[in-house]
Amino acid sequence: MKALTFAFATLALPAHAQTDLTVMLDWFVNPDHAPIVLAEELGYFSEAGLAVALVTPSDPNDPPRMVAAGRVDIAVSYQPQLHLSRHQDLPVTRVGTLVETPLTCLVVLADSGIETPADLEGRKVGFAVAGVQEVMLNAMLADGGLAPDAVEQINIGWSISPALMSGQVDGVIGAFRNFELNQLRLEGFEGRCLYPEAHGIPAYDELIYLADPARMDTAAVAGFLDATERATAFIQNDPGAAWEMFAATASELQTPLNEAAWHDTWPRFAARPAALDAGRYLRFEAFLQNQGATPGGLPLSDLAIDVNAP
Repeated sequence: MKALTFAFATLALPAHAQTDLTVMLDWFVNPDHAPIVLAEELGYFSEAGLAVALVTPSDPNDPPRMVAAGRVDIAVSYQPQLHLSRHQDLPVTRVGTLVETPLTCLVVLADSGIETPADLEGRKVGFAVAGVQEVMLNAMLADGGLAPDAVEQINIGWSISPALMSGQVDGVIGAFRNFELNQLRLEGFEGRCLYPEAHGIPAYDELIYLADPARMDTAAVAGFLDATERATAFIQNDPGAAWEMFAATASELQTPLNEAAWHDTWPRFAARPAALDAGRYLRFEAFLQNQGATPGGLPLSDLAIDVNAP
């Protein structure tokens, strides 16, 4: 893993002791992470008695493993990945929510004639990460009355938009609706998103915070979530000023793609990141079991907790 070039650090000795927290993002810093970045910029972490350091993973599958290994305190990950991680006996649990709606979608070109999953019959569909994305694709195909072998499934890695623009595939699962649709538009293509939650997949939290319940400092995690809640309120009250502050933290954020993605991202941040929707986790656990992806049966306490619960 590598530390961000603008990783947060205490430049002077604090007036009181602070708790160190290392937080691993799910990927390189982007608008999805604005509440974390702005909680530092606005001084909310410091006010909560926290010294937060951000690191990025070398591999997007690393964050849950790094929490399980005790290498980081909190990791940004995905609800579907949480379920798979728990079934692989990784000691991680959801302690908060960053983005409370699905971002993943099945993207096709608008002029492809594909308007529903049923229209994918005989076509090629790419996926970025084997496992849960294949499960989601198969569920969407089933919603359209198709068997998994009705399409040719191709592992395209992270070449999501290029594979679609070049005609290598007719659709891609695993694209983020706040990024890939904007990237296509900037390249002169118009995309269409087939939403998983409209085609047989229960709604889920896209980005969540994971911690090891046996190791975590509950008070520090609660303080982290409170600080990001305050930052989210700042974003929602003045998204324009929030974008300017966020973009100013690193030159690599100051791109047309990130600015376009910002407008599609900020409304999706969890306004109450510590709040837990128990049904959402139980429904997705049952969904994965029904799809044959996991044995199922995990209780809510194995999947998610409310750090503010008495």
